[in-house]
Amino acid sequence: MTQRKLRINVNVQSSGAHPASWRSPQGRPLATVDIAHFQEVARIAERGKLDAVFLADALAIHPDPSTAPMWTIDPIVLTTAMALATENIGFIVSNSTTFSQPYNLARAFLSLDHISGGRVGWNIVTTYDERAATNFGLAQLPPHEERYAAAAEFVDLVLKLWDSWEADALVADLASGVFADHARIHKTGHVGKYAAATGPLQVPRSPQGRPLLVQAGSSPQGRDLAAQFAEGVFTIQQVLGEAQAYYADIKRRASAYGRDPATVAVLPGISLVIGGTEAEARARKRELDEIAGIDKQLPRYAARLGVAPSELDLDKPVPTHLLERIRSAPGSRGWADANFALASEGLTVREIIAQGGGAHRLVVGSPEQIADHIQSWFEAGAADGFNIMSDVYPDGLAAFSDHVVPVLQKRGLFRTEYEGRTLREHYGVPAPENIHTARARALRAAG
Repeated sequence: MTQRKLRINVNVQSSGAHPASWRSPQGRPLATVDIAHFQEVARIAERGKLDAVFLADALAIHPDPSTAPMWTIDPIVLTTAMALATENIGFIVSNSTTFSQPYNLARAFLSLDHISGGRVGWNIVTTYDERAATNFGLAQLPPHEERYAAAAEFVDLVLKLWDSWEADALVADLASGVFADHARIHKTGHVGKYAAATGPLQVPRSPQGRPLLVQAGSSPQGRDLAAQFAEGVFTIQQVLGEAQAYYADIKRRASAYGRDPATVAVLPGISLVIGGTEAEARARKRELDEIAGIDKQLPRYAARLGVAPSELDLDKPVPTHLLERIRSAPGSRGWADANFALASEGLTVREIIAQGGGAHRLVVGSPEQIADHIQSWFEAGAADGFNIMSDVYPDGLAAFSDHVVPVLQKRGLFRTEYEGRTLREHYGVPAPENIHTARARALRAAG
């Protein structure tokens, strides 16, 4: 029996996951608009044999852009540059179903899949940021349930468009002069409640059949969307027990859809600060915290909770009367649940901010300690792998690729070489059979 292996992506947040990364001596203040920086990060991830570079996206500027750099370059454009600078590493790109059209998205992602040689995945999001709505001509976001209902139809239509060309439809026969087999190129003809497209797509089937599907959402609707379609699930948990419960729920839901749960990788996010020893890692963390100023992070943390900074005291726990408001705050369900879990532990606000401010779980330590944490969650049924976030790019990622990965490899938990060239091969997920090819085979079998 083949030993189960970790799936590891790196979530690239321009200069780094720590709010002081761009001001750090190791940081790059203009990384967010530096293509060469992102290409270097991708090459370092590839050196570590990581599965993919994960690119989040924001469709509205940060409320206070004076405090830190945020994403600016369109991730689809950015991926093209990174793909051309690498050979094996995959790329998982976020794109919103609420602010896109199925045809345009299907074409863009399948084009990326060809450009990269089959190394692309789509992270399906519905967008929770109300500020994005007015950038796209809407007074407000559609209701949560409606966004997810529309997303399910959107994804279904994108899959149909990706399947509009059968695998052997592109002929390019010089002798006969036949470029494409018209009989193997199919219209979509989809007219639904939320989306419509005639098809077929202009782009033929990709080297990996179609892009890998990833989903990031923790609400019941988000979990259901992941269970129905996703081959990877990016999640946020602070506490092992909650991570185990989420993991079991996703696998159960996938089974209910008739899918093999083993083909759905659950990937919590973790922020890492790595040093040669634990003492070195903690010194690095203190240096970054001093640059950022814990007290200056209070407004950011309060905004994440959905409360006013004046309602919090740095040296006291989050008040009990605020906990339920945190849990029911509008926005990301995953962020709300993670913040609630951490605030419920009785830590002071200062301690919570020092641990990452209620975002993804923060792990500080030596390469062996980082590997221990990854292994413990992996073996405890809480994760199939992780979306890692380095404190400062590129050197924080280099520490992971060059020092943590060898520990995981020595323990037999992570690949020593890529299994193939495509992202699906990295994830051990075969290309789904084309729906039209499957239908023709079924008709032949029926006689």
